[in-house]
Amino acid sequence: MAPAVHRVGRTVWRDGDFRDGERAVPEETAIAFTYNGTTHAVMMATPRDLTDFAFGFSITEGVVSSVEEIESLDVVDSAFGVELRMWLAAPRQAALSARRRHLAGPTGCGLCGIESLNEACRTPPAVPAGAGFAPQDIMEAVDSIATAQPLNRETRAMHGAAFWQPSRGLVAMREDVGRHNALDKLAGALARGTISPRGGMVLLTSRVSVEMVQKTAFIGVPVIIAISAPTALAVRTAECAGITLVAIARSDGFEIFSHPHRITRERSPMSPETHVA
Repeated sequence: MAPAVHRVGRTVWRDGDFRDGERAVPEETAIAFTYNGTTHAVMMATPRDLTDFAFGFSITEGVVSSVEEIESLDVVDSAFGVELRMWLAAPRQAALSARRRHLAGPTGCGLCGIESLNEACRTPPAVPAGAGFAPQDIMEAVDSIATAQPLNRETRAMHGAAFWQPSRGLVAMREDVGRHNALDKLAGALARGTISPRGGMVLLTSRVSVEMVQKTAFIGVPVIIAISAPTALAVRTAECAGITLVAIARSDGFEIFSHPHRITRERSPMSPETHVA
């Protein structure tokens, strides 16, 4: 399998002169998702954390509701890319066949190739109540991701998606050339680690578009914290899904766009029905 990062030669123009040297750049690889022998999607992605990618994409795209519905996974490398070959339990395969959806997306495109406008604007599931967070939690969470992105530090060309809990700090971080892919990989990491999403927040280093909110709703995380701004449709979708959307989160503060009740001056515990043992 190809490495996630390559060093390539380049010529730099700076300070009035040319200089030769090398730069680290991320790899892109075609990743095919196949279910029970049928190709469902092909995405361009960073060839790392592919088991997480397989499980996470399956969850956030509604192919399965839990990783237990994936009976087996084989990661098959080839000269043209990587196939994530999965076999689903019979009820899930029947449901998938009835809901045909094919994607052929370039980097950064999460909606290419869908078959209807309804699919593009799908109504996300409502998230559970979850916990409340204090402003200091958000500041600590944002500060924690700066040192947790080794690929981006090396290339300056990677997106990151992370999960943070007050009791544990940064629980997981995944990186990819595609922001949707990074979130899918994070979803898979949480599902494989049996980590409850209710008591934490998703951190995004990218802008917040509608599909990032939709995917977070399928994961079941009630709070999104993003470094960049959201789109208007992302705000409306977060409102519909019950997600607290915090964006433009920087060292000097942040802005809350939906469901502000979860952000209070003092941290509040999870409600009894969402407590995780």
